[in-house]
Parts: sequence; C-alpha cells; structure tokens
Amino acid sequence: MPNLDQVLTFLATQGANFALKALGALAAWIVGRWLIALVLRAVGIGLARGQRVDATLISYLQSILGVLLNVVLVLAILDIFGVQTTSFAALLAGAGLAIGTAWGGLLTHFAAGLFLQVLRPFKVGDFVKVGGVMGTVREIGLFTTSIVTLENVVTIVGNNKVFSEPIENFSTNPVRRVDCTARIANGVDPLDAIERLKTAIAEIPNVSTDPAPDIEILEFTLEGPMLAVRPYTHTDHYWQVYFDTHRAIVATFGAAGYPVPEMPLAPRNR
Repeated sequence: MPNLDQVLTFLATQGANFALKALGALAAWIVGRWLIALVLRAVGIGLARGQRVDATLISYLQSILGVLLNVVLVLAILDIFGVQTTSFAALLAGAGLAIGTAWGGLLTHFAAGLFLQVLRPFKVGDFVKVGGVMGTVREIGLFTTSIVTLENVVTIVGNNKVFSEPIENFSTNPVRRVDCTARIANGVDPLDAIERLKTAIAEIPNVSTDPAPDIEILEFTLEGPMLAVRPYTHTDHYWQVYFDTHRAIVATFGAAGYPVPEMPLAPRNR
C-alpha cells in the first residue's frame, strides 16, 4: 500500500501533468462528441435530400458511422494518456472477431436487413407474407422486421428468415383478387345464378371494374355446383369487399328463392 509521502510525491511531480491530460481528454471527448453529432446530422440531411434514400437505411448508415467514429474518438483519448493504441486496436479487432463468431446468427440478420434496405422488396405499411407471417409491415429494423398480423398481434421476424424465404407483397400491384365460393343446390340453373351474382357483385363499393369480377363454375359436387366468386379490389379494401361479397351471395340466393344445398343420403346396405 502506498503511504502518504508517496502519494504527495506523485502529486507534486506528476499531478500537474496528469491533470492537464485529464482536462485535454475531457475537452477532446466533448468536442469529439459534438463533431460526431454534427457529422451524423449532416450525413442524414444529405441522404434524405430528395427523398431518394429510405429513412430506415439512413438510420442504418448513421448507426454504423456513429460506432466507427466513437471508436476512433476513444482511441484518440487513450493516446492522450499514453496508452499504446496500436495494441489496443489489435485487441479490439480480436475481440470483435470473437464476438462476431459467437454472434454469427445476429450478424446474418444484420446483413439480411441491409439487403432488405437495398433491394426494397417491401416497405413500411405494405401488406405482406414473410417468414410464414402475414400482416402489415410496422417496422424494418437492424435485425428484425415487425409485422402486425390480421389478429392485430405484433410479430417479430428475424431479417434472415424474412430474406431466406419467399416474400409475398400484396401491396405492390394496384388491385388484389378476393377469392370466395358459393354452392348452389342441384336443380338450380348455374348460369342464372352467375348472372344474378354479376349484378350483385358489381354494386359492392370498391370492387374494381378492370379487371372485372370472375364468376364461373368452379367444380361439381354431390351437394350441387360450386361457383367461384372472385372480385378485384385495392388491398386497402380487401376485407370490406370480402365480407360484402359473402353478404351479397346470401342476399342474392335468398331473393331468388334458391333451396339450400343438401348432401344426398347414402344408400342403405341390404
């Protein structure tokens, strides 16, 4: 344990020098942090100018640049105190390699996130099916993508899973097909049912006229012919048209007095 005389001797001989280094390091930290914030803000403004770069990608680049600049600042401050930054940088690189190996899975998600930003298969607000999850994109993050499902549940999907599986974007095309079916009883004229449905479906709000709704015989079953009822609409109105189509089928067949399809009785064994 150092005694009081040794402490006083150190303060008398090295105290002033250490104090100057500490003040210099503090000044370097304050000025450095201010310059880093200024650089990051300038980069963000430059990339956002003209709205050619997505906001999430700008955040990506700012985060990476911020980490690099802060590492340089810390090395510069250590150099003020006489620390051999070359050895420290080598140690930091070795630690980074070890962490990268241990966190390889996270790095694959990060890399996939970068590809998602560059290739842009979907954006925030699009209705998609990615990684086996269907819903509206809420956020595209550094490592994960947030999806709000049809049940209004926020589901987090790793970016690598998103990028490594098929991506279905229902918002890319201007209209989307709504798939419904309607069964009529045996004895009902399918052509009459089709004409009635064409009139009823055309009156549903937000149903597209180009392409026009597809209403055709889909298959024949024991209960009666199965009709395919497929109107088109914008993704924003998908569920409204979906439910309105089912109501229109019920109302149309009820007004026409069509009987309810019934399963034929199986023959009795003798």
